[in-house]
Amino acid sequence: MKIGYFDCIAGASGDMILGSLLDCGLDFEYLKAELDKLNLKNVSIKKYTDQKNQISGTKFDVSFKKSHHHHRGLHDILDIIDSSDLNTKVKTSSKNIFTRLAQAESKIHAKSVDEIHFHEVGAVDAIVDITGAAIGFDYFNIDQIAVSRIHIGTGTLKCAHGILPVPVPATLEMLKSIPVYSTNIQQELVTPTGAAILSTLGTHFGGMPAMTIEKTGYGLGSRDLDIPNVLRLTIGNKSAEFEHDIVQMIETNIDDMNPQFYEHLMDTLFKNGAKDVFLTSVIMKKNRPGVVLNVLADPGNINLLSEIIFKQTTTLGVRISDIKKRNMLHRELITVSTPWGKVRVKVRSLDTNNKSISPEYDDCKKIANEKDIPIQIIYDKVKQIAQEKISF
Repeated sequence: MKIGYFDCIAGASGDMILGSLLDCGLDFEYLKAELDKLNLKNVSIKKYTDQKNQISGTKFDVSFKKSHHHHRGLHDILDIIDSSDLNTKVKTSSKNIFTRLAQAESKIHAKSVDEIHFHEVGAVDAIVDITGAAIGFDYFNIDQIAVSRIHIGTGTLKCAHGILPVPVPATLEMLKSIPVYSTNIQQELVTPTGAAILSTLGTHFGGMPAMTIEKTGYGLGSRDLDIPNVLRLTIGNKSAEFEHDIVQMIETNIDDMNPQFYEHLMDTLFKNGAKDVFLTSVIMKKNRPGVVLNVLADPGNINLLSEIIFKQTTTLGVRISDIKKRNMLHRELITVSTPWGKVRVKVRSLDTNNKSISPEYDDCKKIANEKDIPIQIIYDKVKQIAQEKISF
């Protein structure tokens, strides 16, 4: 899976997002040709290399000669996108971003979405930035967009609506439920367009996901700040991410207990929350054959399981391991319909391309006993049915 990770060192804006994509290798002539499909008049774009705090990156700029149109509503902008020859994926992403932006403006100004209008220059900038970003993500075949905590500015900003707090209300509205922070820089670090793109398409917010890095690029902001005014984009292949839990191990040696009792002991331990129970044959002192009992458990369940071991075995003491983190594959239990009824199947996933399935043994055993059919036939048929149902 291809992933793009935005490190919002100095916030984010539409032109910085495009700058970072270009710095990663987005072909400028390709971008220009795709944007030309929007049939926007009197619009030109350019890019150039510059530095911010000794970090080299790409600055993206849009220039526009005003026409007689002064405002554009959401439907006007969606019509421009829909009537273009851009591919469906780019159109859908662009329209979703613009809709989110309009909804935020609608809430802040207490107007319906249909009443929201974008000033001509701002609308053209936003159309180019938003559609250009969607073109860039499609160009790199990015499947998932992840975003760091977003650095927001503070202070006030003078605009067409008068003096507004920073971040402006629409930006803050779109950043709900997204981790942000401030270092008291008296500037607008996150623009509405930047917030709209990242909040609409971002699926993960926080630290960098596990990935193998292929490209990095820096989109430059316009101002000179005390920090590098850059937005860093890292593109790579997503590495496997494991689920994890915290476990401890209970362990004891037993050499003087009837081996037939272990089945009941194991059942009791599992019923009381043991994650795993296993036995290992060993030779103990005086050459006596014995068993090492191991029980894997949640730290909070150690005392209960230890008490069961003391009650149901002949041991005089147990060893408790240190708390350990355990990595696990994602798993889920599904039910499939078979000629013999419903059967549970365990699905394990490393990622979307690496899945394995295992029919539940107890379900297969029950059917085999009831129908007098070899369990291997039951197991193989259930597995085949499950594979047809699940996308691999």
